[in-house]
Amino acid sequence: MTQLALVIDLNVCVGCHACVTSCKEWNSSGWAGPMTDQRPYDADPTGTFFNRVQTYEAGEFPNTETYHFPKSCLHCEDPPCVPVCPTGASYKREDNGVVLVDYDKCIGCKYCSWACPYGVREFDEKERVMKKCTLCIDRITDMSLPEAERQPACVLACPTSARLFGDVHDPQSEVSVAIREQGGYALQPEWGTKPSNHYLPRRKTRIQIHEDELVRADNPLNKEELPKLPDIVDTVDDVAW
Repeated sequence: MTQLALVIDLNVCVGCHACVTSCKEWNSSGWAGPMTDQRPYDADPTGTFFNRVQTYEAGEFPNTETYHFPKSCLHCEDPPCVPVCPTGASYKREDNGVVLVDYDKCIGCKYCSWACPYGVREFDEKERVMKKCTLCIDRITDMSLPEAERQPACVLACPTSARLFGDVHDPQSEVSVAIREQGGYALQPEWGTKPSNHYLPRRKTRIQIHEDELVRADNPLNKEELPKLPDIVDTVDDVAW
């Protein structure tokens, strides 16, 4: 059986959020939309995003590294969100393995979000339904598009080609080869959900920092000490005046 999925290369992801914005743009006006933002900037912000990028630092100064970690629905082969849905709104397509939500059946009970161990279910406060990444199902199944364009919006938008898309059950596919040859791994496999999305690990690089580079010459916290002017004394000209 075909299982479509994403493979994300953490070694080349630069955290630019192109995947986030392209996902929002395509899906807001597409089959899975709208993706409303009720209070995007207030004290209690809420918004609907299918893809998010988490950024954090690891290590101790000066040997620190910045990690960018994109995360969306992992389209599990054994998705726990499906059996807990009381109306059958959450389902997994048999032809390509994509996990979707039928908005007409969803009652917004949030059972699926409680069952998902990855926290990737989104509740749309305006529509009162649960939403999630669809792998741009309306795009990847649109046979009127050229084959090169039948990919998720996030994949097409990524400037560093950090996102790959394909059938992880096909051993000869680009994603399967990348997983096999570059040590790709699934997120938290101990949950037993068999995530289809995989990540390619960061490759360790040596950071060379010279001691004189650790102190900024233009550090604004450094107080500039002005040179002390000499004491003013009377001159012959001053006396003659």
